[in-house]
Order: sequence, then C-alpha cells, then structure tokens
Amino acid sequence: MDNQPVMPPAKPSRRPQRPYFSSGPCVKRPGWTPDALKGAFLGRSHRAAEGRARLHEVIMRSASLLGMPEGWQLGIVPASDTGAVEMILWAIAGQRGVDVLSFESFSGTWAQDLRDVLALDDLRVLEAPYGSLPDMTQIDWSRDVVLTWNGTTSGVCIPSVEAVPAQHEGLVICDATSAAFAMDLPWERLDVVTWSWQKALGGEAAHGMVALSPRAVQRLEEGSQRPLPKIFRLTNKKGLNEAIFRGDTINTPSMLCVEDALDSLRWAESIGGLEALKARARKNLALVEAWVAQRDWVAFLSATKETRSCTSICLKITAPWFEALDDAQRSAAIKKMTSLLEAEQAGYDLAGYRDAPAGLRIWGGATVEAEDIEALLPWLDWAYGCVAEEAMRA
Repeated sequence: MDNQPVMPPAKPSRRPQRPYFSSGPCVKRPGWTPDALKGAFLGRSHRAAEGRARLHEVIMRSASLLGMPEGWQLGIVPASDTGAVEMILWAIAGQRGVDVLSFESFSGTWAQDLRDVLALDDLRVLEAPYGSLPDMTQIDWSRDVVLTWNGTTSGVCIPSVEAVPAQHEGLVICDATSAAFAMDLPWERLDVVTWSWQKALGGEAAHGMVALSPRAVQRLEEGSQRPLPKIFRLTNKKGLNEAIFRGDTINTPSMLCVEDALDSLRWAESIGGLEALKARARKNLALVEAWVAQRDWVAFLSATKETRSCTSICLKITAPWFEALDDAQRSAAIKKMTSLLEAEQAGYDLAGYRDAPAGLRIWGGATVEAEDIEALLPWLDWAYGCVAEEAMRA
C-alpha cells in the first residue's frame, strides 16, 4: 500500500474494571454478584402463589419504572424480544395494511417475516441502508406501523418522540428492546411495545415482555386471521387472557432469571429510576463522541447525530487503507482488533453484528460504568494502531 506507516500507540496501562461491552446479553448492573440470586424461588412451581407474586412483581416494577400509562397491559412472554415481536405480528398483522421500517438486521427480519412468511397482501417495506433511517414522512399512519425504536445492529434510533404522530388510525407496534430503560418512549403515541431483560437491565436471556395499549387489546380480541401456536396466544374464548398480565406465563419461566430481573429493577429504582438510567447511557455516549471527534480513523455508523444511539454505539473505520479492503478483508481486520483486545482483557464482544458492515460496537447502556468506557477507548486506539501498522507493511 502507498499509505504512510502508522505507528501504534503505547499499550495502555489501565484496563476497564469490567471489560464487558456485549450488546446482548449485556453486562450486569454494577456490584452484581451471584449472591443477588440467593433468594430465588427455586424447586417450586412458578404457578405457586409466591411464584406468581414474583412474576407479577417484575411486571409491576417494570411498568412503574418505565412510566407505562394507566390502562395498559404488561406481560412476560417466551423467547425474549424476538418472541414478543413475533407473537404480535402473527396475531395482529394483516387485519389492515402495514408499513414496516427496515434499516438493520432485526427490523429487516420483521419486514422479511411480514413479506415472505406471513405473505401479507397489503404491505409496504420502507427501507434504508445501515447507518440511516427510512424516510419517515413516507409512513401512512392510517395503516399499522411496525418500527424498531433503536437498531441494535446499526446504532441508529428514532430521533425523537415527535417522530410518531399523536393521532393515528392504525396501531404502532414498537420493538424497543435496546431502547427501553435507556431512551424516552412516547407511550401515548404507541400501541404495542416489546423488550427483553437482557439489554438495558443486564438481565438474562429467553424472556420477553409485551406491553399493550387499550387499542391493541381491542384489536387482539377481534381475533387473529390465522391459527396460532400456544406460545403466541394472548387471548382465549373470553377475550384477552388477563392472567398472562398478572404473572401467569404461557410456558415455564426460569425463576432464577426472574430473581435476576427483580434485582436489576430494584437497582434501577435505587439509583433514581428511569431518569438516572437515561443519564448514565447519555454520559457513556458523550464519552465516545468526544473520543471520536479527536480521531481521523473512526466515525459513527449513524449518518446523523440526531439518530445516534446511546446504547448500541456502532462505529465504522474511515481510514483509507481500511476502506480500500474488500468485505472479507475488513471483517478480518476487525477480528484482529477485537482478538487483541480480548487477549489483553481490555474489552470483550466489541465487533459489530455479523450482518452489519464491518466495524465496532460498544454497548453503552446504564449497566456500563462511564469509567470503563473511558478506560476502553485508549485500547481501541492501540488495537487499531497494531492492525493498521500490519496492513501498511503488507
């Protein structure tokens, strides 16, 4: 290559105390140890009174912490956020025309399912490449709208609560899995909201949550156009299966995971609730923003600051030598960087999502300490310098 040689910086001496930056499952809350699970309701039926009570406590604490409006229903469902989204799509989608936003891996999956699996007759897919949002002015809010509030694999989020109109004829179905407990959600403008415990709360996997507005409940009670497997059924012959929203789960939950979720929720309450959670995430993003602003080799994948995520912080390498590589070579270079960081125990799980453009991804949600972000950033400089120097010599 013709580029000038790059000298890697000296290896940093300070490492993050908790070098865990995975975007799911995410790092546990500060101070967490297995002792937090000592009181778990184990070896008993989840349908026993105390089991139901603990499941109901997760529901009530979550609703309160998020500021969920009066009259909404919140339940614990199988299969993480994916299960929560799918059960709603299968139960509701197709009763009227649907617009779906597709701009990264998971939002693309919802679009693919609606188009290729459910094969909706009246479907519009509004697409954008990684780093951008579709043109939201093209959304027809008289139709049902499926949107992902924060693209976990692209670091692109809906820019403001005003992006969704206060009045709309269709239902707004919002996948909020890496936005809940970290960003403002306009509950009064949404109808279905889903998330999991494994993102902003640092909980364990396999359990999802689905929140339903009164309008969404009414639509569910009108009946699905298609037969549904048991784990997708939120209604029964009487209408909404209200027991699910009091703690009677559709299938057997892990009470160990339930205890962990309760621990996360109590921690969130203890530090000041939702406002404190959002502030911690914003601080983590601000640290990365200041660092990126002083570097000429890295930039945010998000095309605009307004759509920049404070949880799944996705970065791209902009150095000419890197941009000259093909996709396989770029992926190999990122793998070298992340392998160096892992070998030094300076940062784990920092590669971008497998379907995304080759780059870096730092989870910045509230369970991540700002001090660990600060300690990580010089290591990114070091790992980049090592890989860039090797590339220049090639």
